[in-house]
Amino acid sequence: MPASLSKLTDSTRSSRSSLMTCRSLRGLRSRRGAPLPGWGWRVGAGELLALATLILLSGCAPRDDGGSDAGMAAASARDVHSFARPGQVAVEHLGLNLEVDFERRILIGRASLRLRAGGVADELVLDTRDLDVERVTRDDGDGAMGVEADFALGDEVPFLGRPLTIAITPATEVVHVDYRSRPAAAAVQWLAPEQTAGKRHPFLFTQSQAILARTWVPCQDTPAVRFTYDATVRVPAELMAVMSAENPTEKTADGVYRFRMPQPIPSYLLALAVGDLEFRSLGSQSGVYAEPEVVERAAWEFAATEDMIAAAEKLYGPYRWGRYDILVLPPSFPFGGMENPRLTFATPTILAGDRSLVALVAHELAHSWSGNLVTNATWNDFWLNEGFTVYLERRIMEEVYGKPYAEMLALLGRQDLEATIGRLGPASADTRLTLDLAGRDPDDGMSDVAYEKGYFLLRRIEEAAGRERFDAFLRDYFDRYAFRSLTTADFVDHLRSTLLADRELGDEIDLEQWIYRPGIPSSMPVIESEVFARVDAQLAAWTGGTAAAELATDGWTTHEWLRFLRGLPEEMAADRLADLDATFGFTDSGNAEILAAWLDHVVANGYRPAYPALERFLTGIGRLKFLDPLYRRLAATEDGLEMARRIYTRARPTYHPLTAASVDEILGTLTPGG
Repeated sequence: MPASLSKLTDSTRSSRSSLMTCRSLRGLRSRRGAPLPGWGWRVGAGELLALATLILLSGCAPRDDGGSDAGMAAASARDVHSFARPGQVAVEHLGLNLEVDFERRILIGRASLRLRAGGVADELVLDTRDLDVERVTRDDGDGAMGVEADFALGDEVPFLGRPLTIAITPATEVVHVDYRSRPAAAAVQWLAPEQTAGKRHPFLFTQSQAILARTWVPCQDTPAVRFTYDATVRVPAELMAVMSAENPTEKTADGVYRFRMPQPIPSYLLALAVGDLEFRSLGSQSGVYAEPEVVERAAWEFAATEDMIAAAEKLYGPYRWGRYDILVLPPSFPFGGMENPRLTFATPTILAGDRSLVALVAHELAHSWSGNLVTNATWNDFWLNEGFTVYLERRIMEEVYGKPYAEMLALLGRQDLEATIGRLGPASADTRLTLDLAGRDPDDGMSDVAYEKGYFLLRRIEEAAGRERFDAFLRDYFDRYAFRSLTTADFVDHLRSTLLADRELGDEIDLEQWIYRPGIPSSMPVIESEVFARVDAQLAAWTGGTAAAELATDGWTTHEWLRFLRGLPEEMAADRLADLDATFGFTDSGNAEILAAWLDHVVANGYRPAYPALERFLTGIGRLKFLDPLYRRLAATEDGLEMARRIYTRARPTYHPLTAASVDEILGTLTPGG
């Protein structure tokens, strides 16, 4: 994320011409410093006409039904992570026909891409990565159907894949791409039966964010382009398929499932899961899917989901996606949750048995407004998705559980932010909100900076403007830009023309420091928590020599325990660790958040009685939030690195490709044990 980001504001504030966009992209360079191959650009009158159409459309109010203007919003934003040229021609609807082949671990499919009317381009460029394209045909508006279309795959670019260039005409309405995914497609994890809760049937799930949709569907893989979709998916009869769409609640007899997503979404929200699933209702608007062995626990854990939906609608307007359901995935899922519309994907590590980790549900639900409804136009603007969502999450939690609860979450988030900035360095460009990820995988920008620094900026604005005014601003923001994609510059312009039209208020916020400069701003909001003050008193008593059994910890929630564990000294003697463990049973905790925080101290202090639990934890889950810091801690010493590599040799085959890639980098090897 290097570069002077503050200088980008003026240059990205208005829609650039297609000519300027093409020249900018031509100059993009790969990690090795060579120009990106396979990007041949041509500019002519037709392209300029397409740009004029884009500018006219950009001023229209978006439509909830996926109308033409919604999908084109921000299509001219320069996305360095996509080969697509939506300024010339954009996809407005995807028809997907898939066969799931568990034996060969491939998806056999046809993607039928309906193009936005009025195009004048003679080429459609799609993003692909590790896809075998077998045939391309097109339907032209002059009545010609199934016409063989010339196509070419460009050179491979690290982590971006290959551009698929397809010859079209101004009359082309639909392009059909017949293709197969590969077993190692980065978005798709194929699980053997023994990796599931039931141990009887295989499982697969996809993770398209940030730019992995192209590994299982040829598409314009940029958040600047939105499209509706429908799909037919064929799976083994004993399994159920679900997608980020309207879903069944029971298995079909023949294993054929049909889906419909009527609202326009960006490609990173395409999602598919197939497994032995059951459904339980949580109320009129929500439910949960999970394996039979897990589904009842999950339904109990998520009982407050309908209350969260009601709280969010009260604050920020109607939920626009129909239903809100949750799918609990096997433990290898690399994230806490993924906000796939209509069907949040969630890690089983939040099933703590006491409903103490459901802030994750509030977070993914909040994405139904921030991220899914109003979307970052490029991955440089990732904070627009996540900073807003953390703010909404904590407001939802405050509505449902009270302000003291939400303030505990905010303080823990502040600790996460400080730890991340400490690791990256306070002067690192990676600690800015607006990023420059050219030549880098966008996953590099998905740190706590986007989440927590973004949250605290919005909280700072709320404090300066007043909650009532800020709530009205946010509700108008979600209504005004519904089903559109925005850049940071777009948001700043909107903010300055509305809420911060009061110049004095704008000066007080200092957006320049918050958005375009690294580190923690001097105007960071101060948060106080009486609950944590009591925890800190007990922590001080223990560090002062009081036995763990004498501490007043009755009724502590997960968040209080996290505050306590995070506050423990870096270095502790074995007998002191044993005192804590014997009293509170940290090593045997079934709460993944508490166990992960404890295991950090276990590794740091070489507390060998907990090593078996450490190994079970590292081999039993795939959530990066927990694995990344533990592997980093282990890799800090020679003995720890040897232990980490030994464990990783067993664990790597069970990890999602995203998790494996991260741990590969930490351990300095691309082959486990190397």
